[in-house]
Amino acid sequence: MILGKGEPLIGRLLLYNALDMKFREVKLQKDPECPVCGSNPTIKELIDYEQFCGIALGQEEATVHTNGVKEITAQELKTIMDRKDKFVLVDVREPHEYQIAKISGARLIPLGEIAQRANELDTADDIVVHCRSGARSAKAIGVLQKMGFRRLRNLKGGILAWSQDVDPSVPQY
Repeated sequence: MILGKGEPLIGRLLLYNALDMKFREVKLQKDPECPVCGSNPTIKELIDYEQFCGIALGQEEATVHTNGVKEITAQELKTIMDRKDKFVLVDVREPHEYQIAKISGARLIPLGEIAQRANELDTADDIVVHCRSGARSAKAIGVLQKMGFRRLRNLKGGILAWSQDVDPSVPQY
């Protein structure tokens, strides 16, 4: 299109069969009744996916979004732990850091292993990821999102915030 050469696929769909090494072109006609692109569109903006799917937003869900990553505070995490809500807590620090300080019930999967060990997690679970201060866990969430995980939250401030705001017996390092 930039060079002004060739023909764009407007109104057509190109199908490729890799097994037979064949291409097929299908002509498409615009549906005048389409709610998005028809003569009188009724859908003109994106919807709130969580609201549409009926996901109830509790207090712990009212979190800050940084770089597209949902965050949960240490206090909010403590609240869902006290309520015994079902979720998975993943610690992405290194094993030697885990030995120094840990949050009870956390599953250790170091950041460098998160892609290889993602099969140990279930995409249907609510997952809270944490590290020391929140940066590595945000990276881990990015990796998991690319692998199809959607119900992810980052512990804002990491285990340092946990130690400061919830459990001072957890050592800071």
